[in-house]
Amino acid sequence: LLVARSHAHGLRAAQKAATHWAAGATPPLQLLGLLVVADAPGRLPRPLRDLAAVVGGGVPHLWHLPWVEDWRLGEDPHLGTAPHQVRRVIGEIAALLPPGPAHSGTNHREEPR
Repeated sequence: LLVARSHAHGLRAAQKAATHWAAGATPPLQLLGLLVVADAPGRLPRPLRDLAAVVGGGVPHLWHLPWVEDWRLGEDPHLGTAPHQVRRVIGEIAALLPPGPAHSGTNHREEPR
C-alpha cells in the first residue's frame, strides 16, 4: 500500500514511487493502491485534487482519508469510532488483502499479477 499526505510534496513522492513500480524498477510486489491522507482540514485545492487523480490513475486503486482533528490532538485512532469514510476505506483495503497470516503486520511481497 502506497501512502502519501495530500500536500504537493507527498503526492509527488507517491508519483515517483508509483512510476518506479509501474516501470518494474522495484522488487516484485503487489501494490494494492494509493492511500492519500489529508494534510489539513477541508477540501483539497483543485491543483492537489488533480495531482492526486493523476497519481491514482497509475495504480490499481485510489483512496482518500479525511482530516481527523481528534487524531491530530493525540486521540488513539480506533476503527470503531473513526469517521465513516475511514471505516469504509479500511474495509475496502482489507478486502484486497490475501487470507492468512501474511498481512498481520509484516511486509507482504509477491509476484505481480
